[in-house]
Amino acid sequence: MAAASEAAGDTLGPATVSFEGKPLRIGVTTPVLTMLPDNHASWEVNGTIEDVAEVAKAADRLGYSHVSCSEHVIIPTEVGAVRGSRYWDPLATFGYLGAVTTRVRFATNVLVLGYHHPLEIAKRYGTLDQVTGGRVTLGLGVGSLKEEFDLLGAPFEDRGARGDDALRALRTSLSTLRPEYDGPFYAYSDVVVDPCARQERVPLWIGGRTQRSLRRAVDLGDGWVPFGLGADDMGAFIAKARETPAWSARTHPLDLVLTNNRPADPLVDPDGARHIIGRLVQAGATTIQLRLIHHSRDHYIEQLEAMITALG
Repeated sequence: MAAASEAAGDTLGPATVSFEGKPLRIGVTTPVLTMLPDNHASWEVNGTIEDVAEVAKAADRLGYSHVSCSEHVIIPTEVGAVRGSRYWDPLATFGYLGAVTTRVRFATNVLVLGYHHPLEIAKRYGTLDQVTGGRVTLGLGVGSLKEEFDLLGAPFEDRGARGDDALRALRTSLSTLRPEYDGPFYAYSDVVVDPCARQERVPLWIGGRTQRSLRRAVDLGDGWVPFGLGADDMGAFIAKARETPAWSARTHPLDLVLTNNRPADPLVDPDGARHIIGRLVQAGATTIQLRLIHHSRDHYIEQLEAMITALG
């Protein structure tokens, strides 16, 4: 996986591959941290932070662009049977992984905006950005689990409008010591957030599985990181969004972070793995969040290595 050219003195630029003549970043859906019913490997049940760290170090060494961690604060028991009940906290997890890696980025996938005040996110993840040397990417979503909103005492019905306001507040607040913002849901001035983020512009990836989530990303974000959608649906959403005035009005490219629903198996079927990546690139992906078949920690790392060979 050939690294992209970097500015002088910048040792944290994300690695890229050239796939069919197009630059492409490859990140990973990190094992152990989340377990969806009937959608995880048996070894993950007893997986440890040491296992996760070895995977992150391998991804770091091999030039993968990012590792991910999702967020749910609490899961009602009956919902856990459908959505899974394990969700490691990304702040603590990434703080640990930041100490054992040097280049790979850390992407929340996703934080639920309605569970946090924007200044809370700015302080906590600004600190994480300092701890990791400027390697944080904030994946953010408006949320959909009403039971969790209710348990946390967070408003649910207006979460879309509230989330949009939070995104605007975060954009003005993440990288400044004295943020000011005046919106319909959040307003503040004469405050200090120290430390703030190290990056001048922390990437904001917007999660979701609807055309509305992509519109939100086009209007307010730096990337779109959908879930639970096939390549054809994602491609159709992207093609429709490209035709809008909002897309044309953007001042910087939108990162399209697409995930393969069918896990790749580059050790056994490298051509099939390339085909999976090709489908996502055809849909519009600029970054892949890779899902792999794996039967142990060591097998996962072998798959990471094999994917590099398959893409080479």
